[in-house]
Amino acid sequence: MAIAAGALLSGLPAHADEPTGGTAAATEAPKVDLVLDVSGSMRAADIQGKTRISVAQQSISDVIDALPAETEFGIRTLGATYPGNDKAEGCKDTKQLYPVGRTDKLEAKTAVATLRPTGWTPIGLALRGAAQDLGNGPTTRRVVLITDGEDSCAPPDPCEVARELAAQGINLVVDTLGLAHDDKTRQQLLCIANATGGTYTDVRSQQQLTDKVKQLVDRAGETYKVTPAKVAGTDTCPDAPVLSPGVYSDREKFSEHRVYRVPVQPGQELRASVSVTPDRAVARDYGVLLLATDTAGQELVRGTDAGSGRTDVASTGVRWSAPAGGKSSPTATTATATAGAAGADGHQVCLIVSNAFAPQAGVQADPGLPLELTVAVTAASPAPDGPAMGLGRGWILLLVLTLAGLLAGLLFGWLARWRIAVWREN
Repeated sequence: MAIAAGALLSGLPAHADEPTGGTAAATEAPKVDLVLDVSGSMRAADIQGKTRISVAQQSISDVIDALPAETEFGIRTLGATYPGNDKAEGCKDTKQLYPVGRTDKLEAKTAVATLRPTGWTPIGLALRGAAQDLGNGPTTRRVVLITDGEDSCAPPDPCEVARELAAQGINLVVDTLGLAHDDKTRQQLLCIANATGGTYTDVRSQQQLTDKVKQLVDRAGETYKVTPAKVAGTDTCPDAPVLSPGVYSDREKFSEHRVYRVPVQPGQELRASVSVTPDRAVARDYGVLLLATDTAGQELVRGTDAGSGRTDVASTGVRWSAPAGGKSSPTATTATATAGAAGADGHQVCLIVSNAFAPQAGVQADPGLPLELTVAVTAASPAPDGPAMGLGRGWILLLVLTLAGLLAGLLFGWLARWRIAVWREN
């Protein structure tokens, strides 16, 4: 998602009233702290006939093997060391198993393999510890929480802790993965994720857990390069925020649309993409639309993505070249392009993001689904009728093929006559 922005962004300066689209941060490595629940309930054997802890250990081992070289990775446990019945003592049981930094894969995997389900579930305290493990900095840090139950030690309440961390402005995202499926646990994990702009996943198999954690680690590698700027789209174009080139994050409710504006000058090309993440249980069929129109509502170009079944993200994109000298030349990379006027206000393009996700029964609708919007404005690509495209249009190619066919026919006919003449003489 955001990693694609590096290749797209142009040097167009932002106007005073335009949000700044993300902050480049190439001086820091991506940082991920995995928080693993090792409480007594992780002994339950209800995931494909395996215990919850063994599924988590195998998945984490696979994730460590696949870690990108630049990622700084750490592991924190909760409920892993205190076997007693003193709740006050057990609720202090969180520790850093492996420090956030360059990973010795054998050492990290060995540390995870030795864990045995033991104690209580102090999630709130573990989240505070993970924030300390990751430290402060200009880029987004990710906490990946794997647990099979709700916090059994509040206070501190983990949802309140997540809100507290978000309010500190330390660019911390908490993604939660639930190994049990009761509503109370699901609601708490959703609350933690929603408070920090993270995602929640209801885990049903070992492969799903492995794939999701790998995806989140990869996402950390994307967001550390460009931290998306928060923006709030509107219902209509006239009062929509004006965006400069960059990467933006927003929240969109189920079946809602959000509108943004991007100024595009004659001779420039707009490139935009959007990704919407279903961070809670959604209905089977879905769709995402990115539509560019002029300020009068005339469609310029659209991009769509649709599917049926589980998905981690739905993405689509568009390209559109502003007309130079009054000639419209819309183009699209991922879907249908529709010609239209650029508008009388100097090519101010309205970007409309719509989704066709629907929540499953009992799933909360607020806050909206997280979306990430990438905007770039570059020099327009060569027009199809330019000199460089003459051969591609077919006329010269057709002439060359015709001449070649004619010459081949004449040569073949001459050779045939010569062979017949020689045969008659002999």
